[in-house]
This record gives sequence, structure tokens and C-alpha cells, in this order.
Amino acid sequence: MNIHNFSDFCTTLLDCGFSMGGANSKGIFTVIPFGWEEQKFIESPIKWHTGDIETDPWEWRMRVLEERDDIAYAKLFFRTSGYIAKDWYPYFYAVRRNPESFEDAFYNGTISQTAKRIYEIISQNAAIPLHEIKQLGGFSKEDNSKFERAIVELQMRMFITMCGRQQKTNKYGEGYGWSSTVFTTTEDFWNKRNFQIATVDKQKAIEKITEKILKLNPNADMKKISKFIKG
Repeated sequence: MNIHNFSDFCTTLLDCGFSMGGANSKGIFTVIPFGWEEQKFIESPIKWHTGDIETDPWEWRMRVLEERDDIAYAKLFFRTSGYIAKDWYPYFYAVRRNPESFEDAFYNGTISQTAKRIYEIISQNAAIPLHEIKQLGGFSKEDNSKFERAIVELQMRMFITMCGRQQKTNKYGEGYGWSSTVFTTTEDFWNKRNFQIATVDKQKAIEKITEKILKLNPNADMKKISKFIKG
């Protein structure tokens, strides 16, 4: 794969279907040429954390959400970042949701109380930045650890997903500070992109994703493949 810029990245990702969000540290598959810690050893136009929207993979995360309607990005694999193209999303969705509503998941004890608070805020606000979720939910600094676990839990289960970024604003409506990640429900994310998540049999989905992974990386470990798929 010759990835020289954002366009190359998107074309390759759509062809492959899914990818880890950074280096292939888990031995599954990534479209990203290498991780930021490797860049000083590799001659490539791709450089992490430069702020160049064409060649910085850190910038690509938000660009796919803000500029495209066919790629999702969130904490999806091994509790870390990843991409899934639109055509492959129903297969992962079938495995992670199984299919199960949020209410069913909470009733069955597979979703925490903290995650429930967060999900309700997001679902009531359509799209909301992280700092406002904390404010509306009354989460304090002491809650940071369980809050972060719950945010990742909801992404891994595909109940919520990232949809952009937003700065905090002062009383004059002026933005300041670092941008905060904006979250929405998975259904709202795709509805706004005019895409209906098709119903897929869970076992068939597992088989299809497994087959694709082994085409992308014949040396992938089966236990890690299972964890990659099931979350």
C-alpha cells in the first residue's frame, strides 16, 4: 500500500473495509503506514502530529467524520481507535449489538450505570461534545476514570460514535482551548449520512470479517481476530 496523503488513505481504507487507527500493534491490520513512534526511522511523506491535513494521520480522524459520509471512526478495537467503512459497518454492528437495544443491554447487566447516564445525555442531545456531557451529567474529576471507561464501553458496543469536534465557548460565544470530541448515537450518525444499517446474521458476520482479515493479514492470530471482531 502506498499511502502518501489523505485521499490515498481513504481509497485504501474503503477497499480494505476497516483498520486499526494507528500502528498495527495488535497484529491484525492497519491502513496507516506506521505509528508516530516509528516515523523518525522511516522516509515517508506521512508524519504524525504535524498538523498538515494531507499527511498527518492524526488529522485524518476528524477529516473522515467532517468531510465524508462513508467512514466511521471511534474507539472500536481493543478499546482503542479504529476505522470502519460504511459497507462493513453492518457486520461489526451485528456482532457487537447482537442485536440488542440499549434498554435490553442495561436490563441484562452488560452496560454500566455510568454508561447509561452518558448514553441518555447523548441520545437526548443528538450530537454533543465531551465537555458538555460531563457538565450535564454532573461528572466530577473524581469520576474521570469510570467516565472514560464508560465512554469507551459505549463505543466498543457501538451504541455511540464520534462525529466531529467542537471547542468550548466563552460568554461571548467565542471558541477557546483544545477542541473536544463530539459524540452521537450510532443510529443518528448513519441516519444523517442517509445510510440504513442492514440486519446481518451474527455468525455470518463473524465469518465474513474473519475471512477478510485473513486476506489482509494471513498471519493474524485467531484469538486476536476473535477479540478484534467481538470487542
